[in-house]
Amino acid sequence: MTAHITDGSRQRRRRLDRRVVVPLTVVSALVGAVALSGCGAQRDESVFTVLNSSTDDSYHGWDAATLKRCSKQLGVTIEQQSVPAAQVMTKSLRMASSKSLPDIIQFDGSEMPTFAETGGLLDLKKLGVSTADIPEGILDYGSYKGTYYGAARTVNTLALFYNKDILDKAGLPVPTTWAEMRSTAEKLTKSGSYGVALSAGGAEDGVYQFTPFMWSNGGDETDLDSPQVVEALDYWKSLIKDGSLSKSTVNWTQADVNDQFMAGNAAMMINGPWQVETLNTKKNLHWGIAQIPVPEAGEDSVGPLGGGMLTIPDVGDTAREKTSAKIVNCMTSEQEEVTYALNSWMIPANQKAAAVWREKVPSLSSLADQVATARSRTAKLGSGWTSVSLALQSAFQSALTGQSSESALKHAQQRVESGN
Repeated sequence: MTAHITDGSRQRRRRLDRRVVVPLTVVSALVGAVALSGCGAQRDESVFTVLNSSTDDSYHGWDAATLKRCSKQLGVTIEQQSVPAAQVMTKSLRMASSKSLPDIIQFDGSEMPTFAETGGLLDLKKLGVSTADIPEGILDYGSYKGTYYGAARTVNTLALFYNKDILDKAGLPVPTTWAEMRSTAEKLTKSGSYGVALSAGGAEDGVYQFTPFMWSNGGDETDLDSPQVVEALDYWKSLIKDGSLSKSTVNWTQADVNDQFMAGNAAMMINGPWQVETLNTKKNLHWGIAQIPVPEAGEDSVGPLGGGMLTIPDVGDTAREKTSAKIVNCMTSEQEEVTYALNSWMIPANQKAAAVWREKVPSLSSLADQVATARSRTAKLGSGWTSVSLALQSAFQSALTGQSSESALKHAQQRVESGN
């Protein structure tokens, strides 16, 4: 595989790895206080603005090209404002308070429900945004309390990356079950090199990486101390006990995990497609990708859906909002999704676009398979996901440094229920 390599690769990996959580009470107070639909600050009526997190050169350029094509197609001028991912929510809140919201905001999927909870986003279906050929799981990802607020161009998830040379030399197949992964990781662990790397730290990074183990085992974010969730965390503990997973996992972000894999310090890793461009900078690294192993053979590997989604805030101008919907339809058209996905190594949200993408990059087809069974972190709890995430982060630190999984997760569930 080849990729367009830029100096922004590391910045992009960091950008995708971190989110700043803004409490719902703060969002509600700021947005609610300014009555979003009221008259706003003066704006250039001929220019439409998209707020996103495309701060590095590659993503900014890809988005600029998309918007240029859509501008020509629709006969309007479209500009992008790009801020670091961690600032999209706070920037949106400041613009809301000054009644100068952009026409389209690209939120991370985990952030959208928080803004939607305030009533600040519009129903995309009512505005005419197409949902044709969008899988149910991705529609759910863009919805909050049954209303479709966010249209994804592409989505991402997690997968098992493996060093082909190391596995081939050891004569080992790619693991497909937990037992196989544990055994393979133990066999591949040597002095200075671990069998597997994953993130149990980095704030939301660790929680994101835990979800496929929790969900594939039948666990649920509404019951953190259930036997299924305990068993999933015990599985992580078993990898550390075997010496196959570094104890430093509690401090690693997903970018750190990728660094370990590229340096030859891990034979396998759990990570996402946003690392592909960086992986391709090391020409002598021959890597492959597979679905994340499951507890028992034949079960579904259920990973998390991630990625940005295009939302239309209530700017109090119906005609303008309808034009914004046309822009979203253009940006999420089949051809635009394929183009963006091939550039960014993500997976198109549209099923027809995904089929074209799969033909063009068959080496990443496992990602499309993983997306087919993936689900949103916020589908069940909406903005309540934040408290679950914080509780799990604390549980990882406790359980992976000595406390029992059962005790750590019991405390996590109590923390969620108490609101602390």
